[in-house]
Amino acid sequence: MVWGAVAEIFGRNAGTEELEAFYPIKPECIADVPKTRFRPRVGKTLSARRWHAAFSEDGHLDIAKVLRRIQRGGIHPSIKGVVWEFLLGCFDPNSTFEDRNQLRQQRRERYGMWKTECQNMVPIIGSGKFITTPIITDDGQPIECEGCHVSSAVSDKKVAQWMLSLHQIGLDVVRTDQTLTFYENETNQAKLWDVLAIYSWVDGDIGYVQGMNDICSPMVILLEDEADAFWCFERAMRKLRENFRCTTTSMGVQSQLGTLSQIIKTVDPKLHQHLEDLDGGEYLFAIRMLMVLFRREFSFVDALYLWEVMWAMEYNPNIFSSYEMPNATVEDSNSVQTLDPKLLKQFGKFERTNLQNGHIEKNSALAVFLVASVLETKNKQILNEAKGLDDVVNVFSLPLSCAHKSSH
Repeated sequence: MVWGAVAEIFGRNAGTEELEAFYPIKPECIADVPKTRFRPRVGKTLSARRWHAAFSEDGHLDIAKVLRRIQRGGIHPSIKGVVWEFLLGCFDPNSTFEDRNQLRQQRRERYGMWKTECQNMVPIIGSGKFITTPIITDDGQPIECEGCHVSSAVSDKKVAQWMLSLHQIGLDVVRTDQTLTFYENETNQAKLWDVLAIYSWVDGDIGYVQGMNDICSPMVILLEDEADAFWCFERAMRKLRENFRCTTTSMGVQSQLGTLSQIIKTVDPKLHQHLEDLDGGEYLFAIRMLMVLFRREFSFVDALYLWEVMWAMEYNPNIFSSYEMPNATVEDSNSVQTLDPKLLKQFGKFERTNLQNGHIEKNSALAVFLVASVLETKNKQILNEAKGLDDVVNVFSLPLSCAHKSSH
C-alpha cells in the first residue's frame, strides 16, 4: 500500500544526530520520545544545493524535479520551511523571485493588520506573553487577569466566542512539543499562541479546535517570520480545516473514518471483524491520527518528513491559483486530455494517478490510506492483544516504532 512508498524513506538510526540538531530535545526528555527513524540519503533527499539549482535565473521553480526528490527522500531541515511554502500553495512555482517578494510583503502587511485588530481587543497579543486563564465570563463580563485586562463587557457574539477560546489555546500551547528546547523560551510559545489566536479570529467559522496547535507548531519552528508561519499554517488548514469541523451530530473526519472502514473491510476482513466485535467498527480510535497527521505516533522529525512526502505525493500545480482565485475554474487544466507528459510530471505521484484514473477529489484520501497501512502494521498485535476498545486505543498510543517492536 501507500505505506511502502513512505516507509522507503525511513532508514536505520544512522545520520539522525544531524537531523535532531535542528530540533534539539531537552536532555531530560530524550529517553521518553520516539526514536527518529528517518535519515537523509545522498542523491534522494532534497538538499539545499538541489533546491537552489531548481530555480531559473528569474525565479521560476522546476516543481517536477523538486517533487521527485521529496517523494524519494524528503527535505533537508535547512530548507524545509521555504519548500513547504510551495508544497502547501503559498506560492506559485511559475512566479518569479520579484513576484514572490511582493506577495510575501503584502501578506505580512495583511497579517499585521489582523494582529493590530486583535491587539486592540486583547492587548497581550504580540507582547511576547500569553494567557492560560479566562479573560471574560461566559456572558461576556471581564475577568481580572494578570497582564491582560478587557476594559468592558463584551456583547458581540463573535468577539466573545473568540475571547473565550484564548485561554484554551494558551493551555494547549503549554502542552505543545514540550520535549523540544525551542519551547523553553516563552517568546516562542507566545509566537505560537499569537498565530493560533489570530487564525481563530480570521477563521470565525471554525475558530480554534484542539489539535490545530500540533499542526501549527512546526511552521512556527521552521519559519522565523511570524507572518510567514501564519500563512504556511493557513494554507495547511485549507487542506485540513474540515477535519476540525464538529457539530452535535457529526465530526469533520466522519467521512474519512467511513472510507477507512471500507478499506480495512476489503483488504483485511479478519481485522475489520475483530474491531467490529470490539465495538470499534466506526474506527473512532483513528481520529487523532487523521486530525493531527501522526504527530503523536512519530518523533517530531519523522512526522515532518511524513507530512512533506504526503504533500508532495498529492501536490497539484493548480493549488496556488485555486486558493488565490477560488472562483476560477481549473477543471479544464486538470483534464488528462489537455495535459502533456511534461505537465503531468508537475503533479504529485498520488494526485497524478488519481487524475489518470479520472478521480478528482477536493480532499485527498492519502492520509486515510496511510492510517490503513498503519493498521496493517499492527494487525497481529491488535488481533492477539486487543480484548476491548481500550486495548486498541493503547496500541495506538504507542509510538509506531515501539509498537512495531512489540509485535515481533
